[in-house]
Amino acid sequence: MKILICSDGTSSAETAAHFAGLLARPLNAETTLLGIAEVSGDEKPLRDVLNTQAQSLRQRGVSPSVVVQSGEPVWQIVQQTSNTKYDLVVIGARWTGAVGDYWRSKKTYEVIKAIQPPVLVAIGERKELKRFVVCTGGKEYIERAVQFTGKLAAAVGASVTLLHVMAEPPAMYADLVRMEENVPQLLQSKSELGTNLRRQKRELDRLGVPAEVHLRHGIVIDEVFEEVREGDYDLIVTGTSQARGLLRHYIMGDLTRSILNRANVPVLVARAGPPKATRTLWKAIKGLFSPH
Repeated sequence: MKILICSDGTSSAETAAHFAGLLARPLNAETTLLGIAEVSGDEKPLRDVLNTQAQSLRQRGVSPSVVVQSGEPVWQIVQQTSNTKYDLVVIGARWTGAVGDYWRSKKTYEVIKAIQPPVLVAIGERKELKRFVVCTGGKEYIERAVQFTGKLAAAVGASVTLLHVMAEPPAMYADLVRMEENVPQLLQSKSELGTNLRRQKRELDRLGVPAEVHLRHGIVIDEVFEEVREGDYDLIVTGTSQARGLLRHYIMGDLTRSILNRANVPVLVARAGPPKATRTLWKAIKGLFSPH
């Protein structure tokens, strides 16, 4: 595995190096510490900071190579990840204030949308990464993200919770809600949601990762953070989907953006695979009520 740590020499970059270090050693990952100076004259002091960060990582059993470049940061990260295939990119996230849709540095969101590898956004001060929660959406195209999360969890000895939040349905569907709240019953059902969650949990079991499925009802973003608070998770996993067309970039949905805005723990923005053919409404409903 190859990990790229992006640094501008600030405290947020130190946080990125910290979380990258928690993963790199157990993964035995080849690690690169990339420093980007927006002004060419800042390269020397930036290299000094990076050498200090690299020394700290070496003391933790990680031996990063140090690369210093100058120019526009997002463009430089795109170039670096285009020239070398990385499995994970770790970036810091400065807080800019709760104004508008984007509460963190604009470059954070731009990097997530522009590069191909999954992005770990270093937020907070967790000392270890032992409890992961994956916002699954209950769809099969998130399975690639679940597989990647499982590999990370297996390496660091973490557990994974697959979280699915459903909107509050009309009262006439109360019986259906009660069925879905029964996790064992749902996982044995032939519904699309049950089938996908069962397959995702099976993949985590195969990797030797302790895994649970949690279901919640309500406003999605509120329920996600209520789960994070109650479960005291160290890492939130959410997804992006690849845009259609000739240009390779990723679409960051409202949920992912809101999680990044509000999170006080690291957020892994994983890459979902392309959605498969949509099931018809009749097939989805029929699956819910099929015999188990």
